[in-house]
Amino acid sequence: MRILASVFAAGLTMAATAVQAQTAADYPNHSVRIIVNVTPGGGVDIATRLVAQKLSERLGQSFVVENRAGAAGNQGAETVYRAAPDGYTLLASFNSTVSISDFLFKGLNYEPLGFEPVSVLTQIPLALVVRPGFPAKNAQEFLAYAKANPDKLTYASNGVGTAGHLTAEFFMALTGTKMTHVPYKGTAPVLTDLIAGHVDLTFIQYSAFYELHQAGRVKILATASEKRLDTLPDVPTMGELGLPEIISKTWNVISAPPKTPPAVLAKLNKLIDEILHAPDVQARFAETHTITEGGSLDYAKKYVLEDRARWSKVIAAAGIQPE
Repeated sequence: MRILASVFAAGLTMAATAVQAQTAADYPNHSVRIIVNVTPGGGVDIATRLVAQKLSERLGQSFVVENRAGAAGNQGAETVYRAAPDGYTLLASFNSTVSISDFLFKGLNYEPLGFEPVSVLTQIPLALVVRPGFPAKNAQEFLAYAKANPDKLTYASNGVGTAGHLTAEFFMALTGTKMTHVPYKGTAPVLTDLIAGHVDLTFIQYSAFYELHQAGRVKILATASEKRLDTLPDVPTMGELGLPEIISKTWNVISAPPKTPPAVLAKLNKLIDEILHAPDVQARFAETHTITEGGSLDYAKKYVLEDRARWSKVIAAAGIQPE
């Protein structure tokens, strides 16, 4: 009986594998919807639309991008989470949606780690940017000044719980400095008030301030990247300041609903990776100082888990409560 049971179980496994393989071979046989859980025009939206266009060209089916930014993106995320796990409804989001949103929001109707990460599309490192006329000329001087002037500096972020806010909290925890948080709703007002000198500094995507830095209207003192950026060869990393723990970036990812067939995930992942490494796509992203990622399914999952591990500790240490 045990032998028959084993044979039967093996047969079921083989049949399931065959069905999945056929499903992937036929996928997609009609249009695919990609829900972007942020407003149009930003980095996530731009990256998703370019990848969707290339997927449509390669697969001969429409990949339709739909923006659904309600409830801080949680509405769009919930829609995908509860969609049929067949690969025809996908989510494009910032990292926080699939890694730490349960630490930031009450009453979520989805589990961030329940999504199936398909591919990390792009990332942009954050940087320490100071206002015009700031008394420190470089990152070492900034650190000394911040330590000598507790509670006197103001730092802007584009919202509570955002990458900029969490990076500043991480910086203060590691250096023993104290600064006052000034949260805004979005990057544009941060940029405006920093240039005007209404706030002292910000930790934000370096691309937002690159041109202003080049023009001398603000100063980028350090980047939160693993190595110096080719576009900012004279700007040190946080690691060079003795803070190698501060690796911070905004990144976006395409995810699928829980229990989406592995074969479908693998097909999407392979195609997106090829698209992201195509010379014309690389060139498009380079124009906006955006770094392409891609990689395997395991790489995407690791990216999410490492992000959660890093920032959940910062959130707890800073006493940030879900809203």
